[in-house]
Formats: sequence, C-alpha cells, structure tokens
Amino acid sequence: QVQLAESGGGTVQPGGSLRLSCVLSGADFRIFNMNWYRQVPGKQRERVASVSRFGRIEYTGVQMGRFTIFRDDAKATLFLQMNSLIAEDTATYYCNGSPEGSTREYWGLGTRVTVSS
Repeated sequence: QVQLAESGGGTVQPGGSLRLSCVLSGADFRIFNMNWYRQVPGKQRERVASVSRFGRIEYTGVQMGRFTIFRDDAKATLFLQMNSLIAEDTATYYCNGSPEGSTREYWGLGTRVTVSS
C-alpha cells in the first residue's frame, strides 16, 4: 500500500518560514515524480512546485520565488521550504506523487499552513 504523509504545517507570522515534509512508504520513492499542491476553500487546488525522479524542478508563479522544492531519495522524503510567507500562502498543502510511466497518482491527506499576525 502506497502512502504519502505530510507534516510541518502550522501557524506562522508574515515573513516567517516553514518547511513541509512528505514521506512516501510502500513503494520506491526514486521512481516517483513528486508535486506540492495547495488549496484554499472556494478555490481550485493549484500546483505549487514539482520535482521529477531525475531532479527536474518546476515552479508555478503563485509563490513568487519564495519556495524551494527538493527531495531526499535516501529518506524517501519530499520537502517544500517556504520563506517570506504572506497571508495569501494560507492553505492546505498536499503532497502528490506518481511513478514514472504510470497513470496511478497518490495523494497525502494534507497539512495546514496559516500565515497570520
């Protein structure tokens, strides 16, 4: 059974930082292409950043260069480093992954991030 488990969310003041983690179990993390998404009530879920199994990274423009996605294959863990947080970053953040060449897709349950003074 493939599972993704996010952690690291919480409440932070504007300008602060958080590091989100996502641990994959039940499969070989090294063959997974990974993504971070986020969702605010009343809005569509949006992709924040992606990293392929080969380390190719893509960012959307929503975070204005303040986020960094990276992976640690030895620990089967995906990270999202979030700096200079603003109120608009408040959302539930979801880890997503798919094995290379597969149509299967897996989701974590999400971790909540609140940016508030």
